[in-house]
Amino acid sequence: MLDMFQGAFGMIMLAGIGGLVLVAVAGLAFVANARPDPMAKFSETAQRARSSAGNAQTLRRASTGLDMAALRKYAKFLEPTDEKELSEARKKMVLAGYHGKNAVRDMHAIQFLLAIGGITLSLLLVFVILPGKLDGIAVLAAVMVFPMLIGYFFPRRWVEQRAAARQEEVMAGFPDALDMMLICVEAGQSLDQSIQRVAQEIRPAYPALSEELTTVGDQVRAGRERGEVLREMAKRVDLPDITSFVTVMVQAATYGTSITQALRVFAAEMRDKRIMRAEEKANLLPTKMTLGTMMFTVPPLLIILIGPSVVGVMTELNPAAIMGN
Repeated sequence: MLDMFQGAFGMIMLAGIGGLVLVAVAGLAFVANARPDPMAKFSETAQRARSSAGNAQTLRRASTGLDMAALRKYAKFLEPTDEKELSEARKKMVLAGYHGKNAVRDMHAIQFLLAIGGITLSLLLVFVILPGKLDGIAVLAAVMVFPMLIGYFFPRRWVEQRAAARQEEVMAGFPDALDMMLICVEAGQSLDQSIQRVAQEIRPAYPALSEELTTVGDQVRAGRERGEVLREMAKRVDLPDITSFVTVMVQAATYGTSITQALRVFAAEMRDKRIMRAEEKANLLPTKMTLGTMMFTVPPLLIILIGPSVVGVMTELNPAAIMGN
């Protein structure tokens, strides 16, 4: 057993075990020093208030659970020091639906822990579970480095995919939300009441859009100016259609024009754009199916049509060989 810890590989193995122990100790320290987030308390209070009024939608998404005192000590290592890079990182997390103030820090902490966990598991696999069965420096390096890269880049890829899925969901549900908002306004409700009612109605089908509209309604009820709240929603979603809608609503409120007429025109335009997007996807189908058609239809057709002729030609050129076979 002691022979395993001798030599260069033994030192690497000891370093890996030591890293695993440090990660375990750090995790225990995080759990021991955990303190409740004030924003989480605010979210819980707002949720209870809305539940009593018949609306159980949360104001914002909860934090990822890593907002702990130990992470605050290492904030300068877990967050970009440049203000521009930090702003871009926060924007990516907001696009993915993570509105917590420490979302960037939590993201980098998850990347670090997964990378350390990946390299530690690789060291255990190479030197404890399968000692001596993996030969070659290249194989050892690939086995040890590949899990670390997966652990580091997987959270980033997850955030990007979540942001894209969230934008697609908002874009799909926005025309229906505008139609419902127009119906509410024509029925005599104010724009703020319409936003709240639409957010409640579309929650089962489009939860991301419902969350954004609920946030807008709650902030307006809290006393903030509607135009500012709508502009913040446009920045969070980062879609041209939402930006255009916010511009139309702000201009209608500024110049005193009819909000009902503005909503009617904009809703009709969004319906037309949705039909155009559907037609565009339908027109792309023949192009996408061409490759599959050529791969799975043309070769069997050629075999059926040309196969007998090829056999006949080979028989005429070398009949003795064909008969011998």
